[in-house]
Amino acid sequence: MSVLDVFVFISILVIWGIMAVNLILTVAGYTQYLKDVRTPLPALPDQAPFVSVMVPAHNEGVVIVRTVLSLLNFDYPHDRYEIIVINDNSSDNSAQLLANIQVSYPERNLSVINTDKTNGGKGKSNALNIGLKQAKGSVISIYDADNTPERPALRRLVAELMSHPEYGAVIGKFRTRNKNATLLTRFINVETLSFQWMAQAGRLRLFKLCTIPGTNYVIRRDLLERIGGWDTKALAEDTEVSFRVYRAGYRIYFQPAAVTWEQEPQTLDVWFHQRTRWVKGNIYVILKNLHLVFTKSGRAIRFDLLYFLSIYFLLMTSLILSDTVFVLSVADIAHSSLQGFNNALWAFAVVLFVISTFVTITTEKGEMTLSNLLIIIFMYVVYSQMWLAVAAYGMVGYIREQVFHQQAKWYKTKRYQ
Repeated sequence: MSVLDVFVFISILVIWGIMAVNLILTVAGYTQYLKDVRTPLPALPDQAPFVSVMVPAHNEGVVIVRTVLSLLNFDYPHDRYEIIVINDNSSDNSAQLLANIQVSYPERNLSVINTDKTNGGKGKSNALNIGLKQAKGSVISIYDADNTPERPALRRLVAELMSHPEYGAVIGKFRTRNKNATLLTRFINVETLSFQWMAQAGRLRLFKLCTIPGTNYVIRRDLLERIGGWDTKALAEDTEVSFRVYRAGYRIYFQPAAVTWEQEPQTLDVWFHQRTRWVKGNIYVILKNLHLVFTKSGRAIRFDLLYFLSIYFLLMTSLILSDTVFVLSVADIAHSSLQGFNNALWAFAVVLFVISTFVTITTEKGEMTLSNLLIIIFMYVVYSQMWLAVAAYGMVGYIREQVFHQQAKWYKTKRYQ
């Protein structure tokens, strides 16, 4: 067996090992879905806790009015929650739009914090920490500025949190509001559904693990203060705070009946910048917590650390190697005796990917269509390779920032009418 054969063999083992884990998570996620549809939703306690709903917003004039109006429309008792919009060093018309809403709804608890370049404009974590100082609630809820949650979302999240003292946070489900805008948003729509029933519900079922998604969640205020708020160095503040919740001895629960609709990138450049930020943010979290992998204090997050390590390092390297060998073979530059076997496995991988992904979207009404089946097939060939490019670019960018001691830059995701 040649050196090239050895590398191909190792890459095959890694790729299929991770695919096997994802397939198990998908099956577990689907069984969790079947359990959820049969389980009655908990009710709010007689005295509902006061909730502070916080919305970090930087130049969000295009979407902020629709978002705030949807938050005002919650069926949660109106005297038991407040809305705090952190208008974070915006240069557009956000401040005026928010002031107009305050005038139109004088009876509601709607506050606007307008920051400037001295204390704001430093990313989502910093904005949330500013808002937390003014928040009055014993429960904190976070929504991104492009979200339009359904009316029962907040009530269902809080009811779940209050029904289980071991829960430090409860996350809801997010859906793609502009899924039919472009081919890219159709990819993202399937991706988000698949992720939530595989990586969220599957991990919940098998390991009692979930990761805060950054929006549509509630967290106990005393817990948040105990762990020190949000890490301002973290681009993926959601993953980072999730790990600290688990290390504090609490659990995070996924309640899919609490739904928000969010706007996703419609063009490749916006998607690429957003996903690159996610990659760099998650690499930061992995490396920050890597020393906990085999310690007692890190037991609660061990699976997630190993899983993210495998996805961002082992899988990415193996896929690049596999694709390189395939290209070299087609170009008749180099050949591996395992190439034929590798190609057969690749074809089988496509079949498994399509079946497992299609199973996850059957959980949503109106998504089990022939067009979505074709989208999933196309995703494996195109969208997965796009993600590979993002992961590689994000990793190189993270290394460059560390070597040259550069501050990670928060990229503002473009919004659409």
